[in-house]
Amino acid sequence: PLVQPRLLTKDKHPSKLLLSCGAAGHSGREEQPSPGALEPNRRPATGEMGSEPPLSPQVVEEGGEEEEEELSGAEEGELRVSAGRGSVLTRRGITLRVLLKDGLVESGDGVLSIHYLGKNFVGDLLTDGKIRWVETGQIFNSPSAWATHCKRLVNPAKKSGCGWASVRYRGQKLAQYKTSWLRKYQPSADVSLASEGEDDEMAEDEEEDAKAAFPAEEKNRKSKPESHDVSVVQRRGDRERVPVRYCSLGTRDVARDPHTLVELSAFSAINRFQPFNVAVSSNVLLLMDFHCHLTTSEVVGYLGGRWDTTTQLLTVLRAFPCRTRLGDRDAAPAVEEEICQNLFMRGLSLVGWYHSHPRGPALPSLQDIDSQMDHQLRLQGSSNGFQPCLGIICGPYYHGNQGVASTITPFWVVPPPEQRPNDYGIPVAVEVTYVQDNFLTTDVLNEMMLLVEYYRAAPDLVNFSQMWCPDTSILDKIKASLSGHAPKDQAYAQILEHVYNQLRNMQ
Repeated sequence: PLVQPRLLTKDKHPSKLLLSCGAAGHSGREEQPSPGALEPNRRPATGEMGSEPPLSPQVVEEGGEEEEEELSGAEEGELRVSAGRGSVLTRRGITLRVLLKDGLVESGDGVLSIHYLGKNFVGDLLTDGKIRWVETGQIFNSPSAWATHCKRLVNPAKKSGCGWASVRYRGQKLAQYKTSWLRKYQPSADVSLASEGEDDEMAEDEEEDAKAAFPAEEKNRKSKPESHDVSVVQRRGDRERVPVRYCSLGTRDVARDPHTLVELSAFSAINRFQPFNVAVSSNVLLLMDFHCHLTTSEVVGYLGGRWDTTTQLLTVLRAFPCRTRLGDRDAAPAVEEEICQNLFMRGLSLVGWYHSHPRGPALPSLQDIDSQMDHQLRLQGSSNGFQPCLGIICGPYYHGNQGVASTITPFWVVPPPEQRPNDYGIPVAVEVTYVQDNFLTTDVLNEMMLLVEYYRAAPDLVNFSQMWCPDTSILDKIKASLSGHAPKDQAYAQILEHVYNQLRNMQ
């Protein structure tokens, strides 16, 4: 796997749900589940949510500007005969197949890897010199084809892959094996044929070394359970997390606090246009805001919807709260499997995630930025086309909010410039259209009641009778915040009153 396979671990790594349910995009048409999808105990297969998986592995030939075209066996033999060991074999002629035949490398599972802008990709070297990407099973004809494909997932602006400089065989760059071949069989050849482009990629690979030096003490500190303060009222002496500007961050620094908050940039400020439009249902906001209000600990949930490739519109139609603790690795798989089934049964794709900053600004931390980049990569990892992944942060109990309403911040992360690969990703604000639903659906109401039951005995449950300010209780604050996401049918207030009564009885 590229990273730890759980979103719900304490450091919010991406979940396997992003692999099993997020790969398939939708055309925007309303799709009904097939009859087989309604069978009980049927588990949706990987990539099943919007497109049929290929019957055989997909062979990818694109490789960017410097693509080395793979030779057929006959062509390669002719080239060897005509060139001989004493003459210079062209750059085009030195392929993985050549290295395999001459014993410089051996085929094997997981022996190839790419490190790019903090992301890891693993591949199998096949006996015919082709590469199979472990993540999706796709087949690539050359190192450049694989490198270009993977790098474009992280950075869509990437035009070429520098395959021989980017792909490593058992930890060593392939370019070095090509150099070894030249020195062994063609000592008079210019070894620069093998190392062309390597220097340009060096800084990107060195980022992994810096990340590996992350202090073990910090990792151990993250894994320890935290004690929670059930009070949401900011006390004198509380240290407020002051956001920093992105331009002040510079290169990654392992000594920097990963919980440092970062102000959002505008797409226009980095000379870009927002690459997609977003519409979010009011019921999504209501359920998400309710979930975030219940506890003083961070919560996490998924967003379901559709991605229309024609209009480039991402529609967020449903929130799926995760009823588990962030650090509970045992409960996470079952919770995510249930959400995956719910997405599938509703004909929805996974389109994003949300989490809360209970008493702080609704701005991403450095850790959130890295998590969002991982989510964006995972969500389009098994698809050749672009599919966005929306991140949302909800700040319910930050006293810097305007009024009693929660601050809700949609964001996205732009990869750093290629000439500065060791920088953090750039967090940018996403412009969103909020669509008012006609009714409060039964699904949303049922989910709210399940959340009430789940947090009823939680040690970090909010005291709803506590005063938020001199004339407003916490419960009144919740009501006022949720009223901003009200459906058109005003009968919702009477329906929600039952939920609020449950909150009153929880203390």
